[in-house]
Amino acid sequence: MTSVPELGQRARDVFRMVVEGYLESGDPVGSRTIARFGGLNLSPASIRNVMQDLEEMGLLAAPHASAGRMPTETGLRLFVDGMMQTTTLSDEERAAIESQTRAAGPLEDALAATSQVLSGLSACAGIVLVPRAEPVLKQFAFLPLGPGRAVAVLVGADGSVENRVMDLPLDVPAHALGEAANYMTAMLGGLTLAEAQVRLEDEIAMGRSALDRTAQNLVTRGLAVWSEDGSRRPVMIVRGAANLIDPAAAADLERVRQLMDEIEGKEEIARLLDSARGARAMKIFIGSENKLFALSGSSVIAAPYHGTDGRVVGVVGVIGPTRLNYARVVPMVDFTARTLTRLMA
Repeated sequence: MTSVPELGQRARDVFRMVVEGYLESGDPVGSRTIARFGGLNLSPASIRNVMQDLEEMGLLAAPHASAGRMPTETGLRLFVDGMMQTTTLSDEERAAIESQTRAAGPLEDALAATSQVLSGLSACAGIVLVPRAEPVLKQFAFLPLGPGRAVAVLVGADGSVENRVMDLPLDVPAHALGEAANYMTAMLGGLTLAEAQVRLEDEIAMGRSALDRTAQNLVTRGLAVWSEDGSRRPVMIVRGAANLIDPAAAADLERVRQLMDEIEGKEEIARLLDSARGARAMKIFIGSENKLFALSGSSVIAAPYHGTDGRVVGVVGVIGPTRLNYARVVPMVDFTARTLTRLMA
């Protein structure tokens, strides 16, 4: 891939003006426009020659033979990584973001409000990957569905109730289901699932579980189905998806449909955001760099936020068209991530 130092000063100036003009207007930028407003003291013919060179490098593209040029995804990546000068958030923008994290109420409500205000300020879809809250066990039950199947019911200390269907050996007697459920409620209540698994292993190892092998197996299976499900289940808040249907996108109904399908597939987006957990700073995915948005041509800007111990606990960001104001949105997402980190403190 071409790097910024490989471009001469003239090529850099023309490239920057094409990209900035396209990001502002959404239209290809012509040589006459640059000659008239660019202050380069170059003729339209000279500018066209430079644009042709940039096109051959794969940095610009001409959507029509007679049109101007627009950046390719490769060109956008070069601009974002090596040439972009980010803007500074206004006091009003900072106050709007901070006010949502100071509101009283549950953490998830604050995160949802933060996602909403980020969406409004960026004109994109705001997204927040919420810290996984492992449920605390209060009561457990097994309800038989028939041979080889049962419903595992978990009642959390917060009053939440969730069900999971699980497979069982065909010869499990009904009394074993009740015995296992009573044991879990009595001995494992008040613990998280991870803590309950450790407690159960210790009880069995020390011979203190007071369960026969069948009931032990049921307890182990019940905890496993919940723990496995909780570890892979994304908790994500999306606000402002309608912002993604701009007039330009509406002209391409298939692209809009594809994008809405991607937004609805929260689990896939959450996996994408989860990849930003390992980053210490901003992650920017442009168009087909990420397979999830290859068809709709969308970009994702995401940044991790941290808990009291410095560990990454979630991710905040936006989804927008590849033609978005990166210079403005990048510091906006970064400030939001830092604000959420202070919320977790």
